[in-house]
Amino acid sequence: MAGLRPTRQRVALAELLFGGPHRHVSAEQLHGEANDASVNVSLATIYNTLHQFHEAGLLREVAVDASRSYFDTDTSDHHHFYVEDEQRMIDIPAASVEFKSLPQAPRGMVVSHVDVVIRVRKQQG
Repeated sequence: MAGLRPTRQRVALAELLFGGPHRHVSAEQLHGEANDASVNVSLATIYNTLHQFHEAGLLREVAVDASRSYFDTDTSDHHHFYVEDEQRMIDIPAASVEFKSLPQAPRGMVVSHVDVVIRVRKQQG
């Protein structure tokens, strides 16, 4: 239904991703899960598949920094806490974050989505 050819590897990865509750997963985490489930797939194929699922609207990509992204199976409008100590994401309902205003988009463009990632860590002491 997403317009992607259902290859054996895509189907196996889709089952791992969407077979339970909504979650956030990195490519490396999914690669480990695939290995544990005896799904023979390279990390490059994992990255390609995650990006294909994202482009098809099945996943939401949340960039934490230049070198780390998570893929969220919940594509609804919401935001995230990023727990730095644990490298994990926690959902924040969209209604919990309010904006007084947004800057005007550059000429010829419209705002398509606003992602808020609030970085947190365990309190010291």
